[in-house]
Amino acid sequence: MSATIAAQAAYLVAALLFILALAGLSKHETARLGNAFGMLGMGVALVATVVLAVDGDVSTAGLGLMGLAMLIGALIGLQRARGVEMTGMPELIALLHSFVGLAAVLVSWNGFLEVENHPDGHEAQALDALGTLGIHHGEVFIGLFIGAVTFTGSIVAYLKLSAKISSKPLMLPGKNVLNLGSLGLFVALTAWFVITPELWLLITVTVLALALGWHLVASIGGGDMPVVVSMLNSYSGWAAAASGFLLGNDLLIITGALVGSSGAYLSYIMCKAMNRSFLSVIAGGFGIEAPAGSDVDYGEHTEITAVSVAELLGSARSVVITPGYGMAVAQAQYPVAELTSKLRAKGVDVRFGIHPVAGRLPGHMNVLLAEAKVPYDIVLEMDEINEDFAATDVVLVIGANDTVNPAGAEDPGSPLAGMPVLTVWEAGKVIVFKRSMASGYAGVQNPLFFKENTSMLFGDAKARVEDIVGAL
Repeated sequence: MSATIAAQAAYLVAALLFILALAGLSKHETARLGNAFGMLGMGVALVATVVLAVDGDVSTAGLGLMGLAMLIGALIGLQRARGVEMTGMPELIALLHSFVGLAAVLVSWNGFLEVENHPDGHEAQALDALGTLGIHHGEVFIGLFIGAVTFTGSIVAYLKLSAKISSKPLMLPGKNVLNLGSLGLFVALTAWFVITPELWLLITVTVLALALGWHLVASIGGGDMPVVVSMLNSYSGWAAAASGFLLGNDLLIITGALVGSSGAYLSYIMCKAMNRSFLSVIAGGFGIEAPAGSDVDYGEHTEITAVSVAELLGSARSVVITPGYGMAVAQAQYPVAELTSKLRAKGVDVRFGIHPVAGRLPGHMNVLLAEAKVPYDIVLEMDEINEDFAATDVVLVIGANDTVNPAGAEDPGSPLAGMPVLTVWEAGKVIVFKRSMASGYAGVQNPLFFKENTSMLFGDAKARVEDIVGAL
């Protein structure tokens, strides 16, 4: 009994550490400490779980399997953490969400096989005596549904973010009817299962949820994928909370609620920043029609050399750098930091403008710049920098595309219409670093590239920035 009390106390400590982790991660200055709190909390939770298992009726073989699972998971986690590039972080996070969803599915199936499949067994009889057997039926069904939707939705998000499938939205006929019909069918099946918990109902909702998760995310275009990743984070939290109820684990319930609510709130903030409807995005692009192909001829683009860019920067009074996913791919943050340092030493006012979803993941660009030791005080959010572009001499767009597309503000027929963007075209001169004239992740051409005050600097962003530094 004392071991159980100690483990429960440890769970409470772990929950507090997770709350401190979220608080720490909310600011650049305390992000490392927040990560440390999170790791410590998870370590405490794992130790407490093992203590509970030892104090309970888990067999030696069961403890061995638990230890083996922890060892395999730790080795895979270490390997992935050491090998992943910052550019691969969005898809890695999406993939990790799928594991949480799959775990919830397995826990729900296990709950059914342990209780509902043996109505005369000890577990079922004990729950029935407490009057909570019907609640258990609902927990199994709802937890399975949330977990399965999270699992396949996260797999599709991973495939889109890693460019293994197209980022364009899937537009099946009557897709909104399919989504709403699936949700209605789920509600009806849940009521049926609570009354008569039969195996075929569980199989049916498993297939339904797996298909719905795939369709929800497949129906959302690349421009909205950062919101989707955040929303899947929320789903994984609720899936974990559902598993906590099934397993009677208070820590899982608390942690799942923390992740679920914070992920939902982050998604809401991002939707506001992108002028997107929160409900329409999480409902699989409800009300969003397929974008028509653009045949607009924007004219010819103008190219520029690194030496000419260096001359422009040398004579400029104010410079704003707007980074995007391309900077992460090229790992150009270090030469960009060196360029920033040299320009500031010459008396040039250099600042960074960060779009809320730059880099396909909230905070992606901030992390890269912090990694390269760029001062926090010159890294500004979109709302803080947009009013200053008109008074800026030169803007360097390094690897950004959709987040600086004027179509978001000027073209009502564009898939990006209504999405707030960095108004870089208002500056005196815009230099765009790109490998080619290809469209961005959302698959939309960018008229910025063809404006009179815009010049294209082609090639690897890291190499081109290094050329500019050398020319300076």
